Amino acid sequence: MQNGKNAKIESLKHMLNDSGRIVFLGGAGVSCESGIPDFRSDNGIFKAISEYGYPPEELLSHTFFVEKPDIFFKYYRSLLLAPNARPNDAHIALAKLEQSGKLTAVITQNIDGLHQMAGSKRVFELHGSVHRNHCMKCRRTFDSDYVSKSQCIPYCPCGGIIKPDVVLYEEPLDEGCLTGAITHIMRADMLIVGGTSLQVYPAAGLINYYRGDRLVLINKSKTPYDSHANLVINDSIGEVLREAVLNDRTDG
Repeated sequence: MQNGKNAKIESLKHMLNDSGRIVFLGGAGVSCESGIPDFRSDNGIFKAISEYGYPPEELLSHTFFVEKPDIFFKYYRSLLLAPNARPNDAHIALAKLEQSGKLTAVITQNIDGLHQMAGSKRVFELHGSVHRNHCMKCRRTFDSDYVSKSQCIPYCPCGGIIKPDVVLYEEPLDEGCLTGAITHIMRADMLIVGGTSLQVYPAAGLINYYRGDRLVLINKSKTPYDSHANLVINDSIGEVLREAVLNDRTDG
């Protein structure tokens, strides 16, 4: 079992060394290793929301935000803000790959900003970020600390409600972000997909834009795309990237 994992790590290292335009597409599993819960597991955010009497798709919807902002922010602060979370080995390894000139972009479904905290510069945040917030009236911007410390509904000095720049249900993905992500995937000579079950669209569909022959899937459980991958590693994304990037002694 261990020998099989070691062989896969070696294969991953060779692919990384042979590639010059790597793109990473990541999901909630990347942030789980920093202590941030995912959405759909038994201990995930959706489970916590449903226990309070609201379907997750309702509470995290644009309509709910507009009609019941006091309830929305109560659960937004407790479930989606993680001010003490820090980057794990996956974030750090990806930042290192970018600094070496090999990785051209990180595309993430996460809203926690941990990739940037680790040092990544080109990050496409498909679902937005808790670190960006704006007044719906005057468009003034605020950081997550302002929203976190506000009482009940966060208001701008102008009187407008402050909205987090996260994509809620009923809201479209940012067109510029999506176009940029697709462009980088189409140009990539290696695509690493990690920490995602590839079941949430449209993010999961981005994998179909890749045309190369170095598709790597790293996830603890199987995905619908495993049969299309050149390498599948069912393990911790942080452990795998630590072994392949942070602990690697080969010159690439």
